[in-house]
Amino acid sequence: MKRGSGDGAGKGLVPHGTDLGTEITASLVVFLVALPLCIGVAVASGVPAELGIVSGVVGGLVIGMARGSTLQVSGPAAGLAALVAETVLEHGVAMLGVIVLASGVLQIVLGLARLGRLFQAISVAVVQGMLAGIGLPLMFSQAYPLADARAPGTPVENIAGVPGLLGDTLADGQAVIAALLGIVTVVLAFVWKKAPGPVRKIPSALVAVAIGIVVAALPGVEVKTLQVGDLLGSVNVPGPAQFAGLADPGIIAAVLTFTVIASAESLFTAAAVDRMHNGPRTRYNTELIAQGAGNTVCGLLGALPMTAVVARSSANVQAGARTRLSRTLHGLWLLAFALLLPQVLALIPVSVLAGVLVHSGWKLFAPEEFPKMWRQDRGEFAVMTLTTLVIVATALLEGVLIGLAAGVLLAALRMSQTAVRQHIEDDTARVVMAGNATFLRLPRLIEALEAAAESGRPRIRLDLTGVTHLDHACRNAVDEFVAQRRAAGLRVELLMPGPAAPGEHAPARPVRPVRGTGPASGAGSGSVAGGAPAAGPAPLPGPTAEWFYLDTRPLPEAEAEYLMSGTGPSPRT
Repeated sequence: MKRGSGDGAGKGLVPHGTDLGTEITASLVVFLVALPLCIGVAVASGVPAELGIVSGVVGGLVIGMARGSTLQVSGPAAGLAALVAETVLEHGVAMLGVIVLASGVLQIVLGLARLGRLFQAISVAVVQGMLAGIGLPLMFSQAYPLADARAPGTPVENIAGVPGLLGDTLADGQAVIAALLGIVTVVLAFVWKKAPGPVRKIPSALVAVAIGIVVAALPGVEVKTLQVGDLLGSVNVPGPAQFAGLADPGIIAAVLTFTVIASAESLFTAAAVDRMHNGPRTRYNTELIAQGAGNTVCGLLGALPMTAVVARSSANVQAGARTRLSRTLHGLWLLAFALLLPQVLALIPVSVLAGVLVHSGWKLFAPEEFPKMWRQDRGEFAVMTLTTLVIVATALLEGVLIGLAAGVLLAALRMSQTAVRQHIEDDTARVVMAGNATFLRLPRLIEALEAAAESGRPRIRLDLTGVTHLDHACRNAVDEFVAQRRAAGLRVELLMPGPAAPGEHAPARPVRPVRGTGPASGAGSGSVAGGAPAAGPAPLPGPTAEWFYLDTRPLPEAEAEYLMSGTGPSPRT
């Protein structure tokens, strides 16, 4: 069945020619993928399960109708679970709504300021390190509910407590059953892609949930299941007391962290989803505004923050969706299920949802990316590894900031590829420098200058004609060195690239010495004895000129022969 009206492809919720049957089928597939993930992320975040569904509904009905992206699906994300859990533990569930609301408003402001693509300027190594730093703690934190146990707390404590968890699990028969359900869920997630075609279309998480419900209903099985309340009763609109908390620096830091991480994850996901299909491309600023609108609504309802999610988006694409209708309908199915069949949610074992999130954490961690990055670029590998380790050891914000700083430092070091060579020729100490001279290479430059000064030669020549960029720090060091050496009675010649400074008489041709002219009294290029401007066919400085500016225009044939005749030293020698 196709819709026969519309205003063109990519316009309207249901453009002309849309296959409604395919869109509805795709929406059901996305719904089946999203349902266990919404609940699992909520549980991992330390909030009631129904709040995850509320965010999933908003992601479908609010962001789903927005024009930023066509096939990208949004909802509560595993990547934010650890951050939400930490925030809830520190500030309480009541403050979560205000933080999410403020983050949404800030996302809208960033989108209106057209800064959406700014998030694409983040180093890939930092992004992959951030995802790995989110995924690794997520796996270890969910290892505990996978065995119906409670996680100790921080990522480091969770990792250290795994041996004790294994011992406690093996000593408890019910914990063993729960763990087996969780392990089956993880295994299904990995091997389901090899199932026959028709079967493979059913989400593996849904199959695991079905198995878990059946096992949990067997006599003698007492595994933990979801504690589900009223969906509408779970809505907690922030009040004046919560909004007053925005004056707390800790709350402001949380808002900024949520904004940066949620925006970056959504826009990086958009780029990945765009590579999966040939439909309309994502409009990044519009999508950022849409994400902000969704988080603003979630904040008003006291629900979880949301981002675009790869698992749901890829399921949408693979199910054949072509319009925004499928992702919008998936939110409607989530709402209907939570309102009409809430008792079904209470049958789902917690360990099964933990298994779903362990698999999500593994995909975020993506261990195969580390050796791949090592082979491609060891500097970026170091940035990626550092970002991951700092996030695991401290927190998400600190890890991302340190990763960004490391990425910028790596880029700066690579841009500062400077060659500095110092040697002696007769009565002259020469220092030749080429490349990008930045403050990062200042120690090396100063060392070469000091070696030239200590050589005892009466003349020093600094050749910077090969320098493509000379920053203020290096230029200041050179100027100070020249002034000090000249004050000490040494002759210092400085060869600089580029045009003459304003007010100086720049030569019309490349500078070269001329036989028979007296010593130049001025430092300006193009001056002759007495400092008068050069005139005539040979307006060139004498051999004592101390500043040279190079003109890179091709030489006329006659002048080229003159320079090749060896009648005088070239400024580059």
